[in-house]
This record gives sequence, structure tokens and C-alpha cells, in this order.
Amino acid sequence: MIKILIVNQARLICSVLTAVLREEPDIRVIGYATTQETARKKAPQADVVLLDTGWSDGETLELTQWIARTQPQTHILITGIEKHAPEKILMYVEAGADGYVPKEVSVEDLLENIRAVQADKALFPPEMVAKLIARVNELADMCADQEQIANVLRGLTPRERDVLDLVTDGLSNQEIGEKLHIEVGTVKNHVHKILRKLDVTNRDEAAEMYMRAQAATLDDE
Repeated sequence: MIKILIVNQARLICSVLTAVLREEPDIRVIGYATTQETARKKAPQADVVLLDTGWSDGETLELTQWIARTQPQTHILITGIEKHAPEKILMYVEAGADGYVPKEVSVEDLLENIRAVQADKALFPPEMVAKLIARVNELADMCADQEQIANVLRGLTPRERDVLDLVTDGLSNQEIGEKLHIEVGTVKNHVHKILRKLDVTNRDEAAEMYMRAQAATLDDE
């Protein structure tokens, strides 16, 4: 028996979907939620959450991420997205959704999608699969790039990292020297070594690389 939670701001749609789904012998609607607060309370009881995008993207994405993070056993099926909106679909998949049901979908297709996600299968059109694969490859390249940057930064001495941190803040050699209580000439030597180790040609490129490494670190926390 597949336990369904319907999450939609429109109470009428919730009632209609409930009536339709209750006709299926292998599906049980455990309830519906018209607010995100109610959705968070009821999500742990569901096998599949039918989550409508009627809220702002930010709010719906946040709820998607929360369910995916706190209820990993619960499948999320996004509803209410237009069929020809691959970027938005991809955004929800990255947030943790297991699949989506376009606005134009039939009842039969909805049921097929529910049963598919419950069986750990996602039904996507060919063009969407291609975009998902491309995105996965892009993320893999980004991870490899960030790891390479992290390895390079590990090769800096503690003092060089101090200097690079201040370079990233936009300080001049004079200001860095005053901040670290070292001579301007010493700062220049550190900057030269930093550029060589990072294999970049100027301070801006070094600062950009450092900020990318910091962003990757924050994402991992």
C-alpha cells in the first residue's frame, strides 16, 4: 500500500486528488496539507508526497530540501510544473525531488508516476534525461575542479594563506604589511610565491580561486 500525502494550497484540488487516488486499491491517501507547516508535520507518515509548486520557488524548494534531508525514505513527486520548463524541473530534482508530474498530465500518467517513484524509478522524457546527465557531468567537473583548487591551496604556507586572505579582501601590499606587521617587500615576495603556486597571473585570479575554495568548503558543511 502506497501512502500518499497531497501538498497543495488549493483545498479543492486536494479534495479532487484525494477522491481520485482513493479509487486505487494499492494507494491510501493519509491526508493533505494546504500549508507548509502542516506538510512538515505529515510528511514523515507518507511514502510519496505530491508537492505542488503553488508557493514561490524559494518556499517550495526549501520544503523539498527539508523533506529530502529529514525524511530520506519519503519520495517527492513535484506537481504543477509546465512540461516545457526543464530548468525548473532540474532545480527541484537537485533539491531532492524524485520526479515530477506536468500540469498537462492525465490521471493514468499521475498514477504511473506515483508507482514509479515508489519503486525507486523516475519517469522523465528523453530531453529531460539528457539535461540531467549533462548537469551531473557538470557537477562532477565542478567537484574535480574544486578538489584541485583545494589541493593547491594546501601547498601554501600559513603566512601565504594569511596574505592571500587579505588580498581577497582587496587590501594593497602596503595595507597587508601594516596588518601583518611585515615589510612591503616581504608582502611582495609572498604574493609572487602565491601566484606561482596557484599558477595564476594576477591578484584578482588568485582571489577568485581562493573564494571558490571557500565556497566549496561552506557547501560541504
